[in-house]
Amino acid sequence: MKVHLGGEAEVKILDDVVVKKRVPKRYRIEKLDRELRFRRTKMEAKIISAARRAGVPTPIVLDVEGDTIVMERIYGTPVKNAMSEDISREVGRLTAKLHKANIIHGDITPMNLILSDGRIYFIDFGLAFFDNKVEPMGVDVHVYFESLKASFDDWEKLRDAFIEGYLEEGGKEEVIVRAREIEERGRYVERVNM
Repeated sequence: MKVHLGGEAEVKILDDVVVKKRVPKRYRIEKLDRELRFRRTKMEAKIISAARRAGVPTPIVLDVEGDTIVMERIYGTPVKNAMSEDISREVGRLTAKLHKANIIHGDITPMNLILSDGRIYFIDFGLAFFDNKVEPMGVDVHVYFESLKASFDDWEKLRDAFIEGYLEEGGKEEVIVRAREIEERGRYVERVNM
């Protein structure tokens, strides 16, 4: 059994299932903390199911109880270890499907994508929410672009392939424009702080 402890949850990998349990926060009032963990867990399971219905490969949710989700384990390789222009193009297509279903993943990075039997699975919907506005969609895309920039020398080609896939699948051009605007905001802040 492997155990991973993140900021919000403890993830146990057991044979063919993954058990994700949101951890209590000592700085919160106990009753409110429990309600918040339960609500976020329920919402995450709902979003994972909605993403699947939208045509995006995700783990199947097997059980949800309180602050714990039990999901199928996806065997494969993190996309970070198998990245190519074709894969990034497919990530763009799948991201467009999420956005057309008003789903914001919140953390699209090559480590939250698994390549398994030729399909790309989106995992870790812990920061996901429903929204139909351009700004959060732009942030979603911007996070992916920044993760490419931090991880790959040929990140510009990978970014361009993502954009091709995103637009081919019916993603909005204005989301790509917004992602670039968000990048410029960051550059402006960096220059001002120098």
